[in-house]
Amino acid sequence: MPAETPPAGNPARKRGRPTEAERVQRRDDILDAAVRLLLADGFGGVTFDDIGAEARVTKRTIYAHFATRTEVFLAAVERLRERTLALPGDHVTLLDLATAIVTGLHSDEAVGLHRLMISSARDFPELSAAFYADGPERYIAALRERLDPASASAAEALFTLLLGEPHRRRLLGLAPAPTDAQASAHAATTLRLLGLD
Repeated sequence: MPAETPPAGNPARKRGRPTEAERVQRRDDILDAAVRLLLADGFGGVTFDDIGAEARVTKRTIYAHFATRTEVFLAAVERLRERTLALPGDHVTLLDLATAIVTGLHSDEAVGLHRLMISSARDFPELSAAFYADGPERYIAALRERLDPASASAAEALFTLLLGEPHRRRLLGLAPAPTDAQASAHAATTLRLLGLD
């Protein structure tokens, strides 16, 4: 089997069993390549051969991480959620979490994945259900956990307003991703509107 060519900017991969860090990096390289291709060509237009060529790995390497394109897409959604919700420090406030959600879900990657899901929903209904369960439902659950028990029922309304019209404008390509200051202001306004500040 020919040796894999490392992605541009990555050091050459050594022979033998990869370390855990190398496995994580390789998985990220595959997901990065897959997201680029999926956003450019749509869910039905991307094969594992395409992803392998873009990530500069063999198809066998992809299969070591993912069995299907559905798994690749959902792994990208999961990775985005984990990165969005991975807030540093022990004293994360509701505003910190709300700001992270605005920043993460209004990002180019999140908006692209959301557009892709909307365009693919009719042809891939199971994927839509999995996307919702692993995306919006998990963000709402994270908000619910952070809210005072008396306000926990507001989690869905809070999530909805954190996206709101700015997110619709993002989906339609009418606005750029918010700056950190804009994301924080949007989150603060939303919390204030719901009496959660």
